[in-house]
Amino acid sequence: MSNAAPADPHQLGHGEIPGDQRGPAPKRIVVGYGFWIFLLSDFIMFSAFFAAYAVLVGETAGGPRGADLFDLTLVGWETALLLLSSFACGLAGLAMIADRRGLFQIAMATTGVLGAAFLCLELYEFTHLIGEGAGPSRSAFLSAFFALVGCHGVHVFLGLLWLTTMMAQVRAKGFREDIRRRIACFSLFWHALDIIWVALLTVVYLLGTAA
Repeated sequence: MSNAAPADPHQLGHGEIPGDQRGPAPKRIVVGYGFWIFLLSDFIMFSAFFAAYAVLVGETAGGPRGADLFDLTLVGWETALLLLSSFACGLAGLAMIADRRGLFQIAMATTGVLGAAFLCLELYEFTHLIGEGAGPSRSAFLSAFFALVGCHGVHVFLGLLWLTTMMAQVRAKGFREDIRRRIACFSLFWHALDIIWVALLTVVYLLGTAA
């Protein structure tokens, strides 16, 4: 009779059950993994838009360049609004951790108002450029500009829809575990939009006006 100790006394390998027979992973793992894949695919898509812009930025077809069109004061306001909305989104996350529904709703509403104000300024910028004859059909440079910045704007708009859904769910059901996961995913998405905007600010606006 052997007195040898078990090969895995603390069940670090989850016992003797093979990996392919342990059943599905917990839902929080599946949701988190899937959402990170979504975010990475979004970054890849934006990378393609950035690459296209970098190739076409000099193709103005004799039309205006970025230095002739971009208003850095307006862009500065857009940047401030989006960064402040991200700060408010962070406060909403802290309110969720503290289980403070009222504070959460206020912080999320602030996030939404600031995000909507950012979108209004961006729409004003687009309509102003089109009104000056610098629409997306004017040159390859402007086509790439409207595609890149417009894609980010569409993401902000979709984020605002998601935000209102989260506010309604918390109001109706409170901070259930599944709702907490959704809020965490939304926060990652919103902060990712900030990262992309900082890249936009640098590559499109700051380098564009310095050229």
